[in-house]
Order: sequence, then C-alpha cells, then structure tokens
Amino acid sequence: MDILARRLRNPLLALALLLPPAAAYAQGATAQARAPAELDDQTAPTPEVLRWKAEAARVTITRDSWGIAHVLGKSDADAVFGAIYAQAEDDFSRIEANYLTALGRTAEADGEKAIWADLRQRLYVDPVVLRKQYRESPAWLRTLMDGWADGLNYYLATHPNVHPKVLSRFEPWMALSFTEGSIGGDIERISLSELESLYGQRQVAMTDLETGRTPREPVGSNGIAIAPKNTVDGHALLLINPHTSFYFRSELQMTSGEGLNAYGASTWGQFFIYQGFNANAGWMHTSSGVDNVDEFAETFVFKSGRLSYRYGETLRPVERDRISIAFRQSDGTLGTRTFTVTRTRHGPVVAKRDGKWIATSLMWKPIPALEQSWLRTKTIDLASYMHVAELQANSSNDTLFADSKGEIAYLHPQFVPIRDDRFDYTKAVDGSDPATDWKGLHGIASLPNVINPPVGWVKNSNDWPWQSAGPDSPKAKDYPRYMDQVGRNARGTHSDLLLTGRHDFTPERLRAAAYDSYLPAFATLIPQLVAAWDALPPGDPRRARLTAPITALKNWDYRWAATSEPTTLAVFWGDTLWKDVGGFARAERMNVPDYIAARVTPEAKLDALVQATDRLARDFGDWRVPWGKVNRFQRLDDSIEAHFDDSKPSIPVPFTSAQWGSLASFGAKPYPNTKGYYGTSGNSFVAIVEFGPRLKAWAVTAGGESGDPASPHFNDQAQRYADGNLRPVWFYPEDLKGHVERAYRPGS
Repeated sequence: MDILARRLRNPLLALALLLPPAAAYAQGATAQARAPAELDDQTAPTPEVLRWKAEAARVTITRDSWGIAHVLGKSDADAVFGAIYAQAEDDFSRIEANYLTALGRTAEADGEKAIWADLRQRLYVDPVVLRKQYRESPAWLRTLMDGWADGLNYYLATHPNVHPKVLSRFEPWMALSFTEGSIGGDIERISLSELESLYGQRQVAMTDLETGRTPREPVGSNGIAIAPKNTVDGHALLLINPHTSFYFRSELQMTSGEGLNAYGASTWGQFFIYQGFNANAGWMHTSSGVDNVDEFAETFVFKSGRLSYRYGETLRPVERDRISIAFRQSDGTLGTRTFTVTRTRHGPVVAKRDGKWIATSLMWKPIPALEQSWLRTKTIDLASYMHVAELQANSSNDTLFADSKGEIAYLHPQFVPIRDDRFDYTKAVDGSDPATDWKGLHGIASLPNVINPPVGWVKNSNDWPWQSAGPDSPKAKDYPRYMDQVGRNARGTHSDLLLTGRHDFTPERLRAAAYDSYLPAFATLIPQLVAAWDALPPGDPRRARLTAPITALKNWDYRWAATSEPTTLAVFWGDTLWKDVGGFARAERMNVPDYIAARVTPEAKLDALVQATDRLARDFGDWRVPWGKVNRFQRLDDSIEAHFDDSKPSIPVPFTSAQWGSLASFGAKPYPNTKGYYGTSGNSFVAIVEFGPRLKAWAVTAGGESGDPASPHFNDQAQRYADGNLRPVWFYPEDLKGHVERAYRPGS
C-alpha cells in the first residue's frame, strides 16, 4: 500500500499532512494520539500491522549477558527495523527526546521555555521539505527509512504501557532530520539568547555557558589508530573513545543478509553505527576544530516599502517566511507562537549585533549526510571508506580509521567551504562583500588528511591536525587558517608522549595508554604555583598557611588515582581558576590550562589555592581528601536530566576532567545539594579493536545498556567503567555461545 495512502486512512493524520507545516505541528499531539493502534488480537489486523509482523518475522534479536542487542535481519532494512526496535526497548524516552530536538518540537513536551531551541532547529528543519526529500531519496535509502519508522511504530503498538510525550507516530521522513550522530551539532553554535533577543523583540542576556563564565567541560573524543609496524602481532589497532554526555548512545550489533555486520555505538534513535567497526574496518569520530559554520554581518536597507540587504553594488530582497512553534501550556493544551523569519543568501538571520543583522551559513544536506552515515558502516577498507567520504556531508568530525589490511588514517571533515583566507572567519564577516562568500568545497585531496604515515600512528583529541601524526603531521603553513580554530590541548600533548617511539603495542597496552594517569596540564601549572609560593616574602601569612599543601603538590607525580590527595587539591585549585578565567580563555581562543599558564598572575594562583583548601576543609573536614572520595559515578534513575545524592550509593572514579590532559575523561562537578563531584560526561562508550585475520574487540559502556532502573543492565557495567576494565565483545555468532541471555523476534 502506498505510504501516503496508509497515512490517509487516519483522517486526523490526513489533516496534519494537508495543513501547512506550522499548523501540522500545532495539530500534532491531537493527530498522533490515535496512531498507531495497539495490536488487539480480537480485531482484524490492518495491512500496516501485517507488514510490521512480516518484518518482525525476518528479524532475530539476541541479547548477550550484558543486555547488548545483536540484531540479525534478512535485509539491511530488516536489520534497521530490529535495531531501532531494540533501542526502543532499552530507552524509548531518549529516542523521543532526540527527535523532539531534531524536529524542533521539544516545546510540545516541555513548554514555552523550549520555544527558542525549537525555533533554532526549525530554521533548517521544514517537514514539508523533508517529506519531499524523502520522496527524492534513493530507493535503497527510502527502504531503510521505512524500516526505521516501522520498527518504532511496531514497538509502540506492542508496548501499550509506553506513553510517548509527543511522538506516538514516526514517519520515515523524520529520519532525515537527524542524520549525524555526534554530540552538539553545528546548529548549536547559534546562540539561543541572541535568537530570542532578535525574534522575541526583547533584550535577553547571554547565559553564563554562552559567555564562558560557567566552566564548560571539554566535549569531543579521543581516537588513536596504530599501524601493524608498531604492534607486537602485526595487526592494526583502533581506540574508540568518544567523550559525550553519559547514556548518549546505545551499544549494539547490526547484521544482515546483504553484507551488513557493524558493531558499536549508535546515537539513540539513529539506525546506523556511529562509532564502531565491522569485520574489516573501524571508524572513530572526534569533534573537529575546523571552521565550517560562519556568520555574515548583513546591511539591511528599507527602501520604497521593501526590506533589502546590500550585496556588492546591488540591493537584494530578503526572504521571509513564517514559522509556528507549538508549545504545551500549563493546563496541558497546546498553544502556538508564530515568528516571521528573515533570510539572506547566507542563511537565516539569527542575531543583531552593533546595528548589523547576523546570518549563519552551515551545512544542511540531509540526504547525503544520512547516506554517508550509513554507507561507511559497510566499507571494507580505506579505499571504500574514502569513496563514501566523497559525499562530503561530514561537517563536524575528524575520523581515525584502521582496517584489516593494516591501513590507518586521520581524516579531516569533508565539508570544508573554500574561503578567502584574508578574512577572519572566527568573527562575523561583511556579508555585503561578495569576496567573503563560500566558493564551493575543498576537494578531499586538498584537506589535511594523513594516510598511512611512516611514523605508524595517527591520533586526535579534539586538537589541531598539525599534531595528528608526530613528524608526519600536516603543516599549518600549507593550509588556510580556517582548517583549525581550536589549536592544541593537553590531551594531544599526552597522547604524543604515549605514542612516540613505541613499537610494542598490544590491545592491552593500547587500553593502558587510553587510561594512562598522567596529567600534563598540572605538570606545567603546579611548578608555576610552587614558584609563586617560593617567591613570597618571609612575612607573608600565605607562606605558613600553604606550606603543607605546596609540599604535597611539589612531591606529586602528576598522576591521578582514587587514593591520591594531591589530585583532589590540584583539581579544586584548577577548577577555582577555571571559573575565573574560562570566559577570557574562550574569547582569546586558548585552552584553559594554557591561559592559566600565560595570563594568570602568581598572586591569583596563590589566592586560588587558598580558596581551594578552604573549600575542601569546609566540605570534607580537611584539605587532605583522597580523589576517589570526591569524584563519583552514580546512576539513580532513568531521568534524562541527571541528579545526584551524597547519601546514595556511588562508585569512586580515579580519572579526571579532560581539561587537565587526562585521556580517560570524567566530566564531574558538585551540585547544589552535593559536596561530591558527580560525572555526567566524558568516557561513555570505549572500545579497543584489533584487526587481525579474525577481529577481536573489547568495550565498556557508562553504567549499562538499559535505561530501565528495574533492568539488571541498568548499572551492571559501572564498576568496569570506573576501573577501565573492558569486557570482550562477542562479535561472531560462535563468540556468543554461552553468553546468550535470550533470543527473540520483535513483538514476541
């Protein structure tokens, strides 16, 4: 039956399809509340239900003893059906939350406070356009999107006790709204405060996170690929170490009769493995510092009753359209706010600064982006991976790659606009000057990629590409400056130390490197602090007061450990300075440790140590506190917004924030009701992969696979996570023998 015809069987859904997109969204909760129908055995099944059941009959889900789903489908679309069904079993609420965000519909669940994030999304996401793009997609991609929607709808139909907040019906085109699996998409660079000031027609102050006044944990990842020449067994190795908010992705395996066999981490609600590997190739994405989101300061002119903007010697009419955002009111009904949005050739206008309107250009290529995200999971070597990369729809991620042929690579994001390097694109450029325009995309060969370097390793830790392969790294002088905006960081320095000159790697030694406890930022900063104390005059009261803390730090080896008291003192001292200087460091595009080293006075460093010791004594009774007593992992319930309680069970975590150069990252902080630091981000899914004749892999996930507190897999990996104790991955069917918890078909 035709897809549109299926929808038209429900008159309310038909109404939603025929309405303009804003009206359709406003009617969404009412229209969707009736579909899909529960599968009642006493009523004749509809053609749609029969199709779902036929798809389910072609799928087997095998849950291993960690609760991880190994999905086998007859076709790729069947595997998608089963994988998304298994994801929904594990954590439907996170799937729905991600698509409310992607579709710009969060306010329908969370109320008026979410309107501005929804408006930002809807500047690009138009359901009418996405429906059209779905129809224009290649047939093979439409089949996958159909399987995705069917899997989610079949899950809801077979689980009547699950009550979605908004999305009780998924349509295939919705998959095009969320095509790239990284944390923090390009669109999030648009300030919500500035957007609200512009379209809310009232001045809204920038938030502390936007200005940097509130410390922001570094997000991103570590990736390392090691060539056979540097390994004991002559097999390429890959470290997969994404740093995201916890529980951001599902761990699973997708296999089909059409050659699919991918394992790894899939962002909740997406039907492809985002960080992972197949039997022959592996891919690890790290957030890049490339500049590919730009702001253009537009000069608007109101003349003869028309609003135009200046472009070269001409005036061009602005484009205007209306976007309606539905939001849940306090009485539970839906209200609507409608905005008239202005656009120029550079994109939607998102802010007004110094009398100029700011338009934002970024990548929005839903079909190629979804194609690239899927097709790379079926690549078998570097050549096939590079062929997929020619789609050039990866804008935000560096890639670390390894394969069973022994090839390794660092790959720069493929979506990099060509620009005139005279202009500083870290700031808004003059939109009226045609010379500032994007001029197509850089070809793959013109990017700072590193392919099979003689040094035998490649890596990235969200730092610049100029350190990606030691002496074989690309040279900044050979590339436009917009190829990187972030510079170096302490993790990059740390990984260089671990990789340089090593030819004895095994999977276990790579795991040990990933959890190496050295903190290079403090190795630079603590001697400066000690020197400041040494320079104090004899009569300064801080000499006596800080003698014991300074002695502890002076004798420290700059390595974290759960039992280490200097680690606690150093982190509290560093956090005190971080809060003071984070905004200034961001303004100067410096990482925080470098800013502290170069810009913070000796006096300020000493004062921060006084504050840190005072806070430790106040909160813990003494400044001498083992790090594991402070730094804790805790998972209390299934809330998407985490909360914590010092009186409830938790686990000590020895590693620290990535800010200080720890490769194993644990982004933790105290909360208004806690004295302990509790983690919410950092190491999430971690894997080591060995590409021998027969693939071997080991992995661990923060907490556990399930989002259900009643599940034994809600928190069963927490201790392994804290210990860095990766478990074997059961990749092949024979590996699963003896480790199967249950095998079943969706809906059974």
